[in-house]
Amino acid sequence: MHHLKGKKIAILATNGFEESELFEPKKELENHGAEVFIIAPEEGKITAWNHGNWSRELEVNVKVDEANPDDYDALVLPGGVINPDKLRRSEEAVEFIKRFFETNKPVATICHGPQVLIEAEVVNGRTMTSFFSIKKDLQNAGANWVDQKVVVDNNLISSRNPGDLPAFNKKLIEEVAAVHHA
Repeated sequence: MHHLKGKKIAILATNGFEESELFEPKKELENHGAEVFIIAPEEGKITAWNHGNWSRELEVNVKVDEANPDDYDALVLPGGVINPDKLRRSEEAVEFIKRFFETNKPVATICHGPQVLIEAEVVNGRTMTSFFSIKKDLQNAGANWVDQKVVVDNNLISSRNPGDLPAFNKKLIEEVAAVHHA
């Protein structure tokens, strides 16, 4: 088992995030000792989407325009159809994501989550996966799309859908544990 004590992980989401794609990685990270922070464009609570219905609420820890990417060791971007579409409209959210790529910190995304990476212009030349319906979007943005449970390309971890969460979470824990700061 990897120990992530002392690691701070940002999960960037907003209303409409896919419930399992946020709560399951969050639980896994916390079970391995990481401190997890929910970052969102808004204050208060954000609401999950689950099987076509609004679901559980989650307290936001830090507004994205007040969050410093340097304070976190990794970034998780859950999917859901609504979540990434809303996030990519937030200039602060897109800039927050870009900083993780500039500093080569792990970024893990699943399902429709990569849509916000297209907006951040960080997928060109990357090998990655996603929910099949955004395959063409990623290819048009220059990504090499592959149909695999989990793909790691340098600092980018990607998976296709909630069915891939066990593989996604395992790789996320491994990649965060492997990061050593000077």
